[in-house]
Amino acid sequence: MGIAKKDVLDAVGPRLRELRRRRGMTLAELAERTEINESTLSRLEGGSRKPTLELLLPLAEVYAVPLDQLVGAPHTGDPRIHLRPVTRHGMTYVPLSEPGGVQAHKLLIPPRPGTEPELKTHEGFEWLYVLAGRLRLLLGDQSLVLKPGEAAEFDTHVPHWLGPDDDRVVELLVLFGRQGERAHLKAHTS
Repeated sequence: MGIAKKDVLDAVGPRLRELRRRRGMTLAELAERTEINESTLSRLEGGSRKPTLELLLPLAEVYAVPLDQLVGAPHTGDPRIHLRPVTRHGMTYVPLSEPGGVQAHKLLIPPRPGTEPELKTHEGFEWLYVLAGRLRLLLGDQSLVLKPGEAAEFDTHVPHWLGPDDDRVVELLVLFGRQGERAHLKAHTS
C-alpha cells in the first residue's frame, strides 16, 4: 500500500469522530442507530480498526453523507453538491450543503390529513423561507401562516411544528444550526 493510501485510511477515524461530534451524538447513540457496537465504533474512530464497507455504509446512512466523504475521496474539481433526498417522518429533505456548521436544506412537506400536529423541541436554531405553498408554523402558543416569500427564524428549544396550511405540499428553504448558529439577515421594511 502506497503512502497516499495509508494517509487516506489513517484520516478516516478522525473524520468519523468529527462527524459524530458535529451532530452532537454519543457513541452509544450512534451504536444504537447503526447496530455497530460501541467498542467497534470507538476503535474505528481511534484508528485501531480498519474501515470496511460493512462499517462505513451504515455510518454514511446515519450521517446522510456520501460514502466518499467518509473516506476523504479526492475532490474531482466539480463544485456541485450531489443532491440525495432523504425522507423522514413523511417529509423530504434535500441537502443543499455539506455537513458541518449551518446546514441548508430544501424541505418538502406534504399534507397529512387526519394527523394532529405534534410540537417538538431539539438543539439548534432554524431559519426558513417559504418557496411554494402556505406554511403553518406552530411555535410555542403561536400559530402563524407564512406565504411564499416570507421567512421566519426561531430557537428550536421552543416547541414547534411545521406543516402545510392547506391540501398542497409546502416547499421551504431551511438553514439549521445544531449549535444555535443564526442566519444573520437584515430585513428592510418600507
